[in-house]
Amino acid sequence: MSPAPVPAVDVPPPDPVPARRTRPIELSGSFTVGGQRLCYTEYGTGDRVVVLMHGIMFTRRMHAPLARRLARAGYRVVTLDLLGHGDSARPAESWRYSMPAFGEQAVALLDHLELPSAVIGGTSLGANVALEVAVADPARARGLVVEMPVLDNAIVAGLLTFAPLLFAARFLPVTVRGVALAANLVPHGSQWVDVVTDTLTQQPEPMAALLHGVLFGRIAPPKSIRRSLATPALVIGHEGDPIHPFGDADTLAADMPNAEFVQARSPVELRMDPQRLTAAIKDFAERCYES
Repeated sequence: MSPAPVPAVDVPPPDPVPARRTRPIELSGSFTVGGQRLCYTEYGTGDRVVVLMHGIMFTRRMHAPLARRLARAGYRVVTLDLLGHGDSARPAESWRYSMPAFGEQAVALLDHLELPSAVIGGTSLGANVALEVAVADPARARGLVVEMPVLDNAIVAGLLTFAPLLFAARFLPVTVRGVALAANLVPHGSQWVDVVTDTLTQQPEPMAALLHGVLFGRIAPPKSIRRSLATPALVIGHEGDPIHPFGDADTLAADMPNAEFVQARSPVELRMDPQRLTAAIKDFAERCYES
């Protein structure tokens, strides 16, 4: 007797090999504004451009992960070291540092790259600089991505945080040099370790000039001007951070006639759990380029 036939079993096809996520093209460059050298990095290529700017005493490296994600989505992203930060020049004259001056530097970047306009974004200081771009040259800003803006509600906390740093840089420069020396001894290679060590690597004279210029100058465009800014804006804010109060972000979104507000779950959501906010930024930038 022949053996009973073995029933056929449907074998599922093997899982497809996931496509390798290639890193977008990254190119660094520099240009000069007022005799001072400013440095930037470009990620990706294309006609849809996003400019990202960092927080105070941070560098363009802080936005590298977001820049790469946006570049993989088809955007050309440019991260800029503002004057006194990162690889850019660090003059020791406080008059060189102000929010309007930083805004002029961002516009000069667009000129250097021969870009008629871009979506302009930033975090903290960079967020306020994005607002200054919309004030100084509205036609150059297709839209604004404003994360953690600093307005009236942050003034006291900002002074309590940065005034001691200004004092140390002016009167105890050895402490600033010591911290910088220790930071330079930390091995590089990790994104956020590098961001922190970049921030700690300061020299007292330019650090004091930067803090003096920013703290005692115009922090943000006044409410009367904000209410007239017709540029589309995506405002991102969060709770539990006195330097970047929820009320400042919420107020800014209410002031600007074409702003929308997204509440972050924490100050580090865009860095540590970026999917939701990155999707919101990509959707906003896409709408800016469709209009």
